[in-house]
Order: sequence, then structure tokens, then C-alpha cells
Amino acid sequence: MIKKHLKKSLSMLLACAMALPLMLTEPASTEVMAASNVTVNLSAEKQVIRGFGGINLPAWVGDLTAAQRETAFGNGDNQLGFTILRIYVDDNKNNWYKEIATAKKAIEKGAIVFASPWNPPSEMTETFNRNGDTTAKRLRHDKYAAYAQHLNNFVTYMKSNGVDLYAISVQNEPDYAHTWTWWTAAEILDFMKNYAGSINCRVIAPESFSYVKTMSDPILNDSTALANMDILGAHTYGTSISNFAYPLFKQKGAGKELWMTEVYYPNSNNNSADLWPEALDVSYHIHSTMVEGDFQAYVWWYIRRQYGPMKEDGTISKRGYNMAHFSKFVRPGYVRVDATKNPATNVYTSAYKGDNKVVIVAINKSTSTISQNFVLQNGSATTVSSWVTDKTRNLAANSAISVSNGSFKASLPAQSVTTFVAELTGSGSTQTGTVYEAESNTTLTNAKVDTSTSGFTGSGFVNFNANTGAALQWNSIYCSYDGTKNIKFRYALASDTRKLDVYANGTKVNSDVAFTATGSWLTWGEKTIQVALKSGANTLKVVTTGTEGPNIDNITVSAAQ
Repeated sequence: MIKKHLKKSLSMLLACAMALPLMLTEPASTEVMAASNVTVNLSAEKQVIRGFGGINLPAWVGDLTAAQRETAFGNGDNQLGFTILRIYVDDNKNNWYKEIATAKKAIEKGAIVFASPWNPPSEMTETFNRNGDTTAKRLRHDKYAAYAQHLNNFVTYMKSNGVDLYAISVQNEPDYAHTWTWWTAAEILDFMKNYAGSINCRVIAPESFSYVKTMSDPILNDSTALANMDILGAHTYGTSISNFAYPLFKQKGAGKELWMTEVYYPNSNNNSADLWPEALDVSYHIHSTMVEGDFQAYVWWYIRRQYGPMKEDGTISKRGYNMAHFSKFVRPGYVRVDATKNPATNVYTSAYKGDNKVVIVAINKSTSTISQNFVLQNGSATTVSSWVTDKTRNLAANSAISVSNGSFKASLPAQSVTTFVAELTGSGSTQTGTVYEAESNTTLTNAKVDTSTSGFTGSGFVNFNANTGAALQWNSIYCSYDGTKNIKFRYALASDTRKLDVYANGTKVNSDVAFTATGSWLTWGEKTIQVALKSGANTLKVVTTGTEGPNIDNITVSAAQ
């Protein structure tokens, strides 16, 4: 395995400390009442989830087979439901073709694809003395522009072969480059500030090995560099959960996304894919990145490996089933909502909404069965479906659970992970479509993100700046199936009526949609239209037809009733 020795040493102690108490004790049969309810507030929205996935790296471990691609990116029985694929930017462009087949299949299945480089082309690098290591490698400072063009060339090559990259990274682990290319924080800042703006794709940086904030702080503190960064990517090898939070990103990262772009956890041994209850720490780690770190994506290292979600024979491992409790049910564009995160000792819960559903993932690391009560606020349901993975079961379906007065009770088996899914009904269902902010993961043409009024959600709203032909495009609206969707615009307009043309996946689907005055730029109203969208990722664009459009705060996408 071409990977880091230090990863094992940094995270082994943490993994062993967490796993050993579980390994020494068999689950007991007693059932214990949880100390408190899990309260799910469907109106208290957190981050938008982009998805879950891993890397395919044919140059190092061989390509996924056709059947394995289906297992990874399909969402049927005995499939992982991954919605993110990471690929390798080889420094030798003659090897780029190796990435195409799996990337095309992933996109066909509705996944997004991003790419990370380990090294620039050799003619762009030089050796230097790094703490006594005279063989250390870095990008020559006079080759920054050429390197940006190299990344552009990869984006163009992939697009010409049917793979439209969602994003590209500047460098994999610039701060742990013993066998690839080192970058200092100052060098990353220089590149992001002066060269990354020329890259014709969303840019990810800095992909620090252990989420070292001093690698990304300079980007956040520099307005030009920050403008050129679309996604703050981080790896979490050896990173304690207490360090997952990033206050500076909360303060400075408006309109940017936060992704966990590589890890394998726990890091125990090369044949740990099915070890139990150690594999339960995979779902706990995902829970922690979502709840404590507010990450929007969770990306594993190798998809197929003897310690990964898919074993070398192409079957799903215990670790994979733990990932699938999130990836199969929490789909791209779903929004995490507030939920009691630790209702009992060793019990952890998180909740998400989208496609008129609520998804709750509950992890019980204790050796007793827990009787847990769940309460839904600002939304209602009648029945709940659930699936469980424990020592002997893998995503096994349970009997349906009835909801009474907005609550339901379920047993969480000892050392298990359970995913609950409920269709939302009644008045609450109209509030539970997937919300897409106008300022996040969008492309603006002759428009800007504004904060000059109040009452908006997220980090701002889009102002069309009195331009004819100004446009706002949402770049990734995920739908689990083909069909007509309700698109509810939240907007403000002081007076008169202004019109927008609407495009879905590049085709005009509505002309001159009228937005009537809300009475004030401080008063937010709603306008709902219906648009046919396809299964998987969609784009939705609105374009001004007169001299101006309304201020757009967000859209809510839900199934048409």
C-alpha cells in the first residue's frame, strides 16, 4: 500500500483505546432505557450534505471492475450507495485515461467526481533541504502558473471524455509529503491567491493530512485566496474529535463548503474490514464529522481494500455497511437538522431531511440494548422503517414502527447502528423539502452574494445587480428519482413584478416566471413552480429577462404531490 507510516502510528493508539473495551466484552441481553429522548427539530437546519464515497486509484491498486462499480455507486440491495468518487491526477498525462471508466459510471449513477494530485509533472519540481532531508520535493516557485495550467488540462481532458469534474484539489496532503510534494502554508497561500483563480473548476484546498488549521487559516484570512477556494478539504488522520470544530471557517467561510476528503478509521491492521465491534467506529466517526465538525462530505481512502468498505473480492465489509447506513439514505442535497446527539452513554444520533423524508442514524456502542424514544418537532410521520447492522446482521430490515403524537420508540441493539427513515406527512411535510441556499454551490453571472438586508437564511442572498441576462445557477440538486418537483423560491422584492426564465439541466423549462412584490426588501415571500428533474444530480438556473430580478435567498425542492 502506497500510504503513510505515520498514519498508523498517529491513529493506532486512538483506535485501540476506543475499540479495546468493546472487543473484550460480548453484548449483554438486558435492555436499558435511554437517559433522555432524541428530539429531532426539522426546522433547525444545519449543513447541506454533498455525499459519501471514496477514492478509486487504478495506478496503485487496480481499477474497480464493472461489477464493483455497480456495488459502489448503485443504491439497490447489497450496494453502497456512494455519491462521491475521488480520483487521482497523475503527474504523467499519458496515464489519465485510467480514471475514465469508473468516473463515467459513477456520474451515470448520480455521483459527483473530484480529483487530487500527489505530484506536479517532474519538470516543474525541485529538491530542497527540508529539516535535513535533501531529497524533499517541492513545486518550483517559477512554475506555479504552469502547474495551474496542468490542473486545467486535466479538467479539460476529463470533460472531453465524458467526466465533468465537480472540483479539483491543489495538492494531496501538502504537510505530509514524505513520498510526494511538500508545500508550506505560505506556498499554498501564494498559489491560492495568485494562480488558483485561473483554474476552470471548483478548487479544493489545502487537504491537510491531519486537519492542521495553520495550513488553511491563511486562506481564510486572505480575501483573494478565499475567493479562489470553493471547498476547504481536510483529512482527519489522527485528528481528535475535539478538534473537528473550526470556528474560523464558521466566521470567514460564507459560501464555501467543508469536506472531509480522506480517511480510513479506525486504523488497526490490513485485514480489519470485518472486525466487530471495531467496525462500528466507522459510523461513529462519520457521525462525529457531521455533528461535531459540520463537514458536508465524508470520503474514505480506497473504496476496495482489505480494510475498506469493499473487500478485494468485491463484497461489502462490515466497515462498508457502517458507511452505507449514511450513504444509502442521506442523499446529496439532504440537510442535517438538529437532533439530540448523545441521549445516553455511548449512544449517538444525528438526523437529516430531504425528499420529504427524515433520516435518523442511531449508534449504540454500549453492551446493552437501549430502549430509545424519538420525538419529531415541526414535522410529523405515521410509520418509520429501519435497518440495523450489528455483529450478526448487515443492513437488516426491521418491522415498521408506528408514530404516535409525533414520537416513536425503538430498541437499539447492543453494539449496533440503526438507520430510521420516515415519510413526512401533514403540515410538516410542506416544510421538509431540501433547501439549497442561493449563495452556496452556485454559479453567478452578473450577480453577487449580498448581506445588505436582513432576514435571509444561510450566509447571504443573491442580488442580480440590475442586470439584464444576469443568472443564478444551482450546480447540484440531487433527486432520488425522475419526476416533477416543486421548486419554492424564497425571495424579496420591494415593488412591481419582475420575471425570470428557468432552465433545468441546460434546457429552458419556464419562461417569464413572474415574481410579485413582497412590499419591502426586508420582507421575504415565496413563489412555487413545478419543474421536471432527473434522477441524480441536476442543475437549475434562473435568468433575468427585464432589467432586474428579485433578491433570491434560497429554493426548497420537494416532490410534487
